[in-house]
Amino acid sequence: MYSISKKIRIGRKALVAKAVFTNDEIIPSAVTTFTCCDCGYENKLEIIPYQSGFPILQIYQGDKVLSKNELTDNGIVAPTLPSILHFGELTVSNLPTLYFGTDCPSCHSSYICVFSYGEKQPGATVLHISGVWKFEKME
Repeated sequence: MYSISKKIRIGRKALVAKAVFTNDEIIPSAVTTFTCCDCGYENKLEIIPYQSGFPILQIYQGDKVLSKNELTDNGIVAPTLPSILHFGELTVSNLPTLYFGTDCPSCHSSYICVFSYGEKQPGATVLHISGVWKFEKME
């Protein structure tokens, strides 16, 4: 699990086994898998609330890694409702949104995982994985 600081190009979206976790499914972590687009290897994803990921703002601020348009056009995030812009301009399910980079241990392809985590309504905490996309570093 790592942060991404240089420009990338988004590729294909990987198949994620389970994308939405609620309440007790998140304790102590949310665990699922995604299938590598190149070699078909089943990669384990474990997201630990308040420990995993980096703010999505790091990706689009100043178009450092990806532009806002690249993120929205690929369905990675959506514009946030005006009443909750304190979560950032772009979010998944209008909740605080995070990301991390990971590599397939079998073929070393690079992937970005984007997810949100928070209380959707009183008593309902949700972790929603927007998806996992293959990416290539741009020189």
